[in-house]
Amino acid sequence: MTLRAQWLGQILREMRERKGLALREVAEYLQRNLATIGRCEQGIYPIRRVDAAAMMDLYGVSDKKQREAVLELAGEVWKTGWWEQYSKDNVWSSTIDRAWLENRSASMRSFSTITVPGLLQTEEYARALMLAADRHATKREIERWVDLRMRRQRVFDRDEPLHLSAVIDEAALHRPVGGPKVMADQIRHLLKSAALPHFDIHVLPYSVGAHASPGGPFTLFKMSDPFPEVAHVESPAGSIYLETEAVDKLVDTYDWLHEHSLSDEDTTVLLAALEKELR
Repeated sequence: MTLRAQWLGQILREMRERKGLALREVAEYLQRNLATIGRCEQGIYPIRRVDAAAMMDLYGVSDKKQREAVLELAGEVWKTGWWEQYSKDNVWSSTIDRAWLENRSASMRSFSTITVPGLLQTEEYARALMLAADRHATKREIERWVDLRMRRQRVFDRDEPLHLSAVIDEAALHRPVGGPKVMADQIRHLLKSAALPHFDIHVLPYSVGAHASPGGPFTLFKMSDPFPEVAHVESPAGSIYLETEAVDKLVDTYDWLHEHSLSDEDTTVLLAALEKELR
């Protein structure tokens, strides 16, 4: 089950319910098994484009933009993106979903507490993190994971680059991941990125003290309609994707963190001072 299939099923279920139709009526119209239609709406089984189009005909959905968006998503449910090749490399399905979200999003906002955000990591910094996080992984697994993380950063090479707004807790910048040289290179990379127009990088300083996200890091993904804004939160059990009211709360939290972070100029001054110490 992928996030894409879940969203497609949810969108079509809401259309059906607005029309006041039962699953049985949809199954009869499509000449499909009732259980199959139920699994499609739950995101367990991906819906094919032809069935999605027929469902929208039945539901009286005539808005061209809405139909195109749903059909595009139906195509993506079945299509294999570049990230899918990593799905057999002991990579969590949530990471594959995240790569898809990053490619789909126009903008992202992230708060990081312990490490630099993945989309801003250098290759050596990412490798050092992964070696520490899973010391039982094979060399091949580590290199595939690093490669996946680096390929995810190609969202900044698009004709319309992803816009990333990142608040990084100062603590993450003092943790010497990979040693002084790796960390110095990482901070130089942050300085270089911060100077580009599609990045908004700020440091939340120690001086703030207690802050609005004691529960830890999170990421907000903003996509075009009809997709909702989505939040990604790490938990001890793995990744969690949130929508609706939970996202609204995290948007408010991010606004607080951003407001209490250092300015562009002060962030640059701090990063430059840290990089100088590590030389």
